[in-house]
Parts: sequence; C-alpha cells; structure tokens
Amino acid sequence: MSGIGAGLFLIALGAILTYAITADLSWVRLDVVGVVLMLVGAASLVLGLVIYNNRRHGTVITQRRVIDEHGDTPEETEFIEERRTYDEPPA
Repeated sequence: MSGIGAGLFLIALGAILTYAITADLSWVRLDVVGVVLMLVGAASLVLGLVIYNNRRHGTVITQRRVIDEHGDTPEETEFIEERRTYDEPPA
C-alpha cells in the first residue's frame, strides 16, 4: 500500500507546486517540477494498484510427502495441492 500512498502524495505535491505557488525563482521553474511530480505520482499510483491487485489473487502451492509402507521398503509418494486464495477487502 505504500506505493499508492506515495503516488497520492506526489500528485498532491505536484499540484501544489503547479497551481498554488506563484513564486518566481530564476534557477527552477516550479510549474515544470510540479507537472513532473504529478506524472511520477500517477505512475506510482497505477503501479501500486496493479501490484496490490495481483497480490490479492495469488496461487498457493502446498507440497506434502506421504510415506506408504506396503511391502518390504517404504514408498514415498508426493502430492501437490493448488488452490486460489482471495482476500476480502477491509470493511
């Protein structure tokens, strides 16, 4: 969730620099810095949402070993169980 929060923070900071501050500095243009921060914040927000969405629909693989003792030597059998997990969003 930190990518989503960072993206929102960068968008807000960029909007403040672009639209709210009217200072005129000779060595930097605050409106350009603000637009760059808003673009980076939007990219961070989208990436954070994609990662969060992929994390919710993961696949869990469980591996178990069962020893079957029919006969002279124990036989080792391997089972792999695959199931999908869905986390419910917080209420």
